[in-house]
Amino acid sequence: MSTAMNFGAKSFQPRPPDKGSFPLDHFGECKSFKEKFMKCLHDNHFENALCRNESKEYLECRMERTVGRLLV
Repeated sequence: MSTAMNFGAKSFQPRPPDKGSFPLDHFGECKSFKEKFMKCLHDNHFENALCRNESKEYLECRMERTVGRLLV
């Protein structure tokens, strides 16, 4: 019965993000945020939920630097 219910369902095909859509820190502008995040991960046995604030700060830094570069 469950097979009949799933017969018409489409399978999900994951795909990577578009090239250039993820803000990488090529110039090391957010290195201190990254190091703080990595230290938090290490100290918390890589439980990323415990480092949510550090992750947010790092990504905010990357977004600010990326947007600033796009506007120039």
